[in-house]
Order: sequence, then C-alpha cells, then structure tokens
Amino acid sequence: MLKHRSFEGFNLKPAKDYLDSRKAILVNNDCHIVLAAPQQSMTDYFYKNADADEMIFVHEGTGKVKTQYGELPFGYGDYIVLPRGTIYQIEFDDEKNRLFIVESFTPLRFPKRYMSHYGQLMEHAPFCERDIRTPQDLKTIDEKGDFLIKTKKKGILYGLHYGTHPFDVIGWDGCCYPYIFSIHDFEPITGRVHQPPPVHQTFETSAFVVCSFVPRLYDYHPDAIPAPYNHSNIDSDELLYYVDGEFMSRKHVTRGMITLHPAGIPHGPQPGAVEKSIGAKETGELAVMVDTFRPLQLTVAALEIENEGYVMSWAE
Repeated sequence: MLKHRSFEGFNLKPAKDYLDSRKAILVNNDCHIVLAAPQQSMTDYFYKNADADEMIFVHEGTGKVKTQYGELPFGYGDYIVLPRGTIYQIEFDDEKNRLFIVESFTPLRFPKRYMSHYGQLMEHAPFCERDIRTPQDLKTIDEKGDFLIKTKKKGILYGLHYGTHPFDVIGWDGCCYPYIFSIHDFEPITGRVHQPPPVHQTFETSAFVVCSFVPRLYDYHPDAIPAPYNHSNIDSDELLYYVDGEFMSRKHVTRGMITLHPAGIPHGPQPGAVEKSIGAKETGELAVMVDTFRPLQLTVAALEIENEGYVMSWAE
C-alpha cells in the first residue's frame, strides 16, 4: 500500500478482440484503470458499459466509434468520453492500437470551476466548446435480426439480444452524449513560478481527477528551478501515464509507462534532475495523470508488467 510502483504498459500483449484486450491494471471502488491493445474492430457485436462512464485515451491507432448518436472519428491523443449506457462499436483502421482507459463509477465531467452558472466553459478554462467534437453523420439503420450487445453490469458481462439494430435512431436531443476532446487542444497555464497540478486538470468526478500534461513553457522567474519539488500526496494516489516526449524529472521513461505514487510518502525528481533542469525553457512532454482520492489496488495483470526496482530509483 505504501510503495512506489511502475508498470511497462506497452508490455501488455495485444489481443485480437476489443473486450479481450482490456486488462484492468489498478482498481478501487470508484474507478478501474485499464490498458488495451486490440487488433481487430468490433464487427459481430456491440458493447455497453452499464456500470461506468468510460474515458478512452488513444495513444496509438485511428478509427471511429459508432454509436446511436452518430460517429466519432478518433486519432492519436484523443480522449473519447462515453457516458454509461452508450451502445457502441469501435472500428479500427489497422492492428496497431494502444488505449488507456478509465472506467468511472461516478459521473465524469468538466471541472466545475471552468464552468459558468449557465453551463458554458469560461475564458479562463484551458479549452473551450470549439474543442469538443460531438457525434456526426448519424446513420439510421432500419434492420431486423439478432444483434448481440455485450453489456457489463456489476462487473459481469451479459449477452443481450436485440431484434432490431441498436442504431435505428432517427434523431436525438439532450445534454448527455459521447464526445471527443484532444489532449493537443489543451492550452497549458504557465507562470513565473511552479504551477500546481490543478492547472493541468481536464476532467473531474467526486472520486478522482484527470489532468493533461502537454508541451509548455517552464517557469520563467529568473531564479526558478523548473523541476518539480519533492512532495507528499496526502489526499490522493497519483497515477501518471506517460505518452510521449522527454520528462526532465525522471530517467528511463518509456512510452506507455505507468507510475503509481501512493498518498502518504514523498516523491520527486531523481538525483541530478533538479540541477539538469536549471536554464531549461520548455518541455515537450505528453502525459495523462489520474489522482484518486481512495487508494488504488493492483491486479495480477499489473504484477505481470511491473518494474520491480522502481521503488529504489531515487537512489540512482
């Protein structure tokens, strides 16, 4: 429970089927952190998560998500947000796909401090309505037959059979629908001195937050030290999913690596990183952070891809 851990996400073996490829790595009662490397599109079934909202971050791969609301074309760096109960199929363009997925058992939303009383994103938010991509090209499929919707409820996968195609919708209205927001459209907030992690926040729930670390200028006070200071998390476990770029605070970072720093013990830059950061002007890092307010537990799948010596990396 009180040990820093690291996992090589790209060591997760690909699987042909989308649902078979999804492996829960870290879990608690509020969310499941899942990795997936599917090689094939969903062609003979549909999927519905009746337990959780899903946030699918696309690390590698392109394609489109087909839903009752229309289609969502996706690519590298996209957050695909699917409210619970959404029936969908994913069509991949090829076999090389890597997904970082968060299943949230409480509603996933934009941070309240970014929103006006009227539900609009305000000007101080690091993104705006123009950055949100909603479903397009609604196709009404009027077919009868046997359509399998694999549905997850209370962690169990059921097979529901519809007598008509689930995408027989002729139109829809309302404020609950799937959408895409790209991490590349997140506008970083910078300052003369170190900015705390909330400036990177992208989504929130009552149980955890999601942050986006994107290319940005470092602190520009003349005496600033860009490397983050050593600190202890008191209110949350800190999970970081490394996407791309150079990370000045840590050596030996690989694409798809996950680090877990539990609440209660300190962590920070590795030896030499502070000195190396002095004078640096900007960073090209790209990462997704999930801070959970209750501790995360490891799964067997996590142990199979763990970097055993990570806890001692601060001595290197």
